[in-house]
Amino acid sequence: MILAELFPYADMVYNVLWAVYVVTVVGTVGVIIGENRNPVKSLAWVTVLLLLPAVGLVLYFLFGRSIKRVHLISRKDLRRLKATTTPESAASELPEGFSDLSSRQARLAKSLVGAPVYAGNHIDIFTAGKEKFDALKRDLQAAKNYIHLQYYIFENDVIGHEMRDILVAKAREGVEVRVTYDHVGSFTINAAFFQRMRREGVDAHAFLRLTFTQLANRLNWRNHRKLVVVDGRVGYIGGMNIADRYVTGARGRKPWRDTHLRITGPAVAGLCHTFAIDWNFMRRELLTLPIPAIAPQAVHPGSDWVQVLPSGPTGQWSNIMSVLLKAIGDAKQSVWIQTPYFLPNDALLKALQTTALSGVDVRLMLPRRSDSRLLRLAAGSYLKECLLSGIKVYFYEPAMLHSKLIVVDDDFTTTGSTNFDFRSFEHNFECNVLVYSREFNQRMRAVFQADQRQSTRIILSHWRRRPVMVKAAESLVRLLSPIL
Repeated sequence: MILAELFPYADMVYNVLWAVYVVTVVGTVGVIIGENRNPVKSLAWVTVLLLLPAVGLVLYFLFGRSIKRVHLISRKDLRRLKATTTPESAASELPEGFSDLSSRQARLAKSLVGAPVYAGNHIDIFTAGKEKFDALKRDLQAAKNYIHLQYYIFENDVIGHEMRDILVAKAREGVEVRVTYDHVGSFTINAAFFQRMRREGVDAHAFLRLTFTQLANRLNWRNHRKLVVVDGRVGYIGGMNIADRYVTGARGRKPWRDTHLRITGPAVAGLCHTFAIDWNFMRRELLTLPIPAIAPQAVHPGSDWVQVLPSGPTGQWSNIMSVLLKAIGDAKQSVWIQTPYFLPNDALLKALQTTALSGVDVRLMLPRRSDSRLLRLAAGSYLKECLLSGIKVYFYEPAMLHSKLIVVDDDFTTTGSTNFDFRSFEHNFECNVLVYSREFNQRMRAVFQADQRQSTRIILSHWRRRPVMVKAAESLVRLLSPIL
C-alpha cells in the first residue's frame, strides 16, 4: 500500500519487467534449440535456463554463446592475403612416398582452411625455455624489415623485460614491430608495460580487449596462439609463453617442460598468413608484406613437409579437433600424446579408446603436478576410462609438463598451442603445425621417450585406490569441463 502510494505505477513496471525477463529466457532457449548443437549440451543449457533462469542467463551469455558467424577477414581481403602468403614452393600435389595417413591428413587440412603443404623446411626443436629464448632473441636482434609477435601471455618479468627491450630497440631502428597479446592471458600485466612499447613505436594491441560492455561477447574466447615471424624468413610456434617459468621456474620449482619449434623455409609463409588474419580482425589493416622467395631444396635441404593449421571458435569446423580425430582413427601403430590438460570431448575419448582396443600403442603423458588444481581434478576423472581401454598413462615427474605434442605412426606429428581439452578445441584461437617427415617424427619420438624415462606409469589397480573424496571431487569438477 505504501509502495503503491509512493510509486503508483509499481505494478505496471513489475509486470513489464517480468514479461521482458520471461521473453528473454524463452528467446534464449529458442536460440539454443535453433543452433542445432550437440543435443546433450543444448538440453543442459535449456535445463539450467528453466530451473535457474537468472543464473542460467548469466552463464549462457558468458560461456554458452556461439560466434561461428563472425568473420575475422572478408573474402576479398582473404584472397589478397593468400596471393602474398602462398609462395610458389607450396605444393599443389602431394609428393610420392607420402603414407596413406599423411595424404589423408594433408587433404583434410587443405579442405578445412585451404592450408597448402610447404616443402623443404628445416625445423629446430626446443624443449627448454633458455635455448628457445636465446635463439628467439638472436633472431629478433637480426631483424631488418619486420617482426610479428603473438603470445597468449606476456609476463612483466625478466624474460618479458628482455623481450620488450629488444622489440623497442628494433622499432627505434626502423623495423616494423607488431605485437598482439591476449587481454585475459596477460591481464595481470600493468598497462604501463605495453604503453611504453607503444610510445617507442611498437604497434602493440590486446586481442579481444575486455570492456564492461563487451564482457559477454569476449570473455569466453581467448587467443591462445604463440607465433613469431621475423622478416618472413624465420618463424616460431609452440607452447611456450613469454615468462620466466620456462627458464628459471616459479615458486621454487623447476622450469616448465614445453615444446617449441623454430622453422626456416617456405612454411614461414603460413605463420605470416595466420598472424595477418588476426591482425586484420583487430586493426582492420591488411598486412601484405613481402614473403621472401625461398627455394625449398636449394636453401633448406630439410625433408620436412609442413602445413600450418589455425583453428578457432569462428570457423565452421573444429579444425584441429577434426585433424586429430582423423589421425587417431587412422593410426596403425602408435599414438603418443603429451598435454598439460586432458579434458577430451566424447568423440576424442571414444577415438582414443577404440584405437587402443584395436591394438594400437596409445600413450598419454600428463604432468604429475599441474598448475591448476581444478584442471588436474577434471583430467583425473577421465583416466580410469582410458586405462580400461588399454591406453598407457604416464605422469611426468620433474616439473610442470606444458608440452602439446602428438606423434602418430612413423611420419606424422603435430604440435603448437593446442591443449587436449574442450577450451582449445571449441573456444580458443589456436594454431598447430602438421609435419610430415619420418626424420622429424623420429626426433619427436625420442623427445617423448626421454620424457617417459622421467615419468611414472599409472596402473589401473593403483588408480582405483584413490581416496573416495578425491574421486568425488574429480566427478564434480568434470561437470565443468566444457568451460574450464
